[in-house]
Amino acid sequence: MTGKETSPLEGIFRHIYPYLLVVLIIGLTTLACIPLSNLQSYHIVSFILLFVVAILAVFLGIGPVLLASTMSAIAWNYFFIPPFHTFHIAKTEDRLMFISFFIIALLNGILTNRIRRQERLVRAREDETNALFQLTGELSKTRGIDGVMKVAGEDFRKHFGAEAWFIIQDGNNNLLLPSVDTDNLATDKPDPEILNWVFSNRKKAGRYTGTMSETTLTYYPLTGARISPGAVAFKIDEHRFRNKDIFWDTYCTHIANALEREFLGEMGIKARVLDESDRFYGTLFNLISHEFRIPIAAIMGASDTLMLAETSEKNREELYGEIFKASARLNQLTENLLNMSRIESGRISLRLDWHDVNDLFHRATQSLKQELEPFRLLIVVPDDMPLVRIDFALMEHVLINLLLNSSQHARPGTTLKLEASYRRNNLILNISDNGPGFPPEALPRLFDKFFRVEGSLAGGLGLGLSIVKGLVDVHKGTVAVRNNDNGGAQFTITIPSKLPDMNHLNLTE
Repeated sequence: MTGKETSPLEGIFRHIYPYLLVVLIIGLTTLACIPLSNLQSYHIVSFILLFVVAILAVFLGIGPVLLASTMSAIAWNYFFIPPFHTFHIAKTEDRLMFISFFIIALLNGILTNRIRRQERLVRAREDETNALFQLTGELSKTRGIDGVMKVAGEDFRKHFGAEAWFIIQDGNNNLLLPSVDTDNLATDKPDPEILNWVFSNRKKAGRYTGTMSETTLTYYPLTGARISPGAVAFKIDEHRFRNKDIFWDTYCTHIANALEREFLGEMGIKARVLDESDRFYGTLFNLISHEFRIPIAAIMGASDTLMLAETSEKNREELYGEIFKASARLNQLTENLLNMSRIESGRISLRLDWHDVNDLFHRATQSLKQELEPFRLLIVVPDDMPLVRIDFALMEHVLINLLLNSSQHARPGTTLKLEASYRRNNLILNISDNGPGFPPEALPRLFDKFFRVEGSLAGGLGLGLSIVKGLVDVHKGTVAVRNNDNGGAQFTITIPSKLPDMNHLNLTE
């Protein structure tokens, strides 16, 4: 983050401080060398002063170094070269030595300062390269627009101590501007007008730039190779930003490329989803139309026969049965569509209570009395079966769908078995048949929506088993299917249910 704004006096003091420091250090060095002010030792003083100038050149700029070289030469001449306390130099060799001292001191200071400046530039470039390298590595491992923005924001804070705001477009070249609620001061919020200008013109603006520089933030466009994902606003110290145009352009380009990659990826996924949705909608529409047309045609045909033809009482009963059967089929299809909609929207809420499994089995089989009539139905419930805590209506739908599935695939005259047991605080329900079973490659997909076994002669939308799984999941249970060794398939449902406390039992069924 940027520091506090400095006053004019503080700026002046900061500028003259190095010069004052030079005067103080050269003065103290001169005083310290006064004992060496004699004909035998004044040459030693020149080396001491040269050493001090070299040290100052390591830490100070070129101006203070020039002042140090000049002061050291004057001090050496005035205090240490005979005759003392005058600027006159008697001996020719001393004059040459003084000129050499001044030139050496000046060159020493300038060259040392230049080396130090080059070292600072090399270190700055090394830091910049390291920052770009780390950013590139982190962005390459990040997925998703939010992930890229999080990594980039953390990188800003880590390397520059700066806070950054990333504003992304909505896919129609309109920026999703930030809300006014931020953790920073009111003056530190990104300006929507500047953001839109930067995004539209693909030019930087804000503080330290030549455009709209009165603001406290610096704004950069995030320009990718094909699209502009958005813009970034950040607050940073001046010394971290000035004279680094190439670095900041490269830095923001890295972030823009990563955002563009994720942005285009998400757009591609959305396009594929929309394409698949259109294709799926057409297939589903045709499937639903076909499945609804069969019972509707049966109802209309039977009703037309009853109204227009002379029929016997026996034929009337058969036609009434056909109408009832077709109506039940329509009701089952509609119920499955509604249940799937409720499951996907998360609007199913459990109404758990204690129930008898015998009642559950009886209700489910009575609802499918006509469909189960061609089969031998075997119900197995242990005498010591406890009450279980379930949503009775939802579990009734589960059993109806499984029994209806078995009745559609098993041969008439075979056995359908309903079995209940209780083990380790779990209700376990097994529904098995003696049908052909399922192809091994179809077993992993049986509970997928709209999945139907290839070559199946039975009708349906392929929703029954997916609804079973959804309703069992709502109970925090599991459902599994396997082929029996002696033919047929077996569905196993496991529902967690602790033993009831008979002292606090409330039966609603």
